[in-house]
Amino acid sequence: MVFQEFDQLLPWKTVHENVVFALTASGRLPRREAMERASHYIDKVNLTAFADNLPHTLSGGMKQRVAIARGMAMEPDILLMDEPFAALDALTRGKMQEELLQLWEDTRFTVLFVTHSIPEAVRLGSRILLLSPHPGQVRAELVCNGPDSLGPSGQPLNQEIEALLFDNRDRIAHA
Repeated sequence: MVFQEFDQLLPWKTVHENVVFALTASGRLPRREAMERASHYIDKVNLTAFADNLPHTLSGGMKQRVAIARGMAMEPDILLMDEPFAALDALTRGKMQEELLQLWEDTRFTVLFVTHSIPEAVRLGSRILLLSPHPGQVRAELVCNGPDSLGPSGQPLNQEIEALLFDNRDRIAHA
């Protein structure tokens, strides 16, 4: 799991040690293999030069990349990312989205990505589920093929989602 808070790393452990710890504490790998796998995923998120740094020396975006490397190093069937970029500035958020797309392209792992950002959902998603307010039930499912996708009505997907979420006439039934 990767959460939205920056401070999800152990502050007394380096970048590399944080990733290794997740692998060894879970019993997934012996230390030597964990160290190799950690190095591989730290490289995937472009942080090799910072592998020996402590978290307090990293930017927020770098901390998020460490958390992503740690989650990916576990090689789960599904990686849950709960608004991991929500607290980032716009430039860092865009860079992180690009890096996530590249990581996905390289490894094809499954990600369940939670976001409140329609543009982020359209940019990152292949399948978008729109949830209702409490109790959080699926109200619509849309297939996305990138930023230029069209929704069921033929409108650009961003507009379709906005209409589905904010139209009081509840047009979700036909989606």
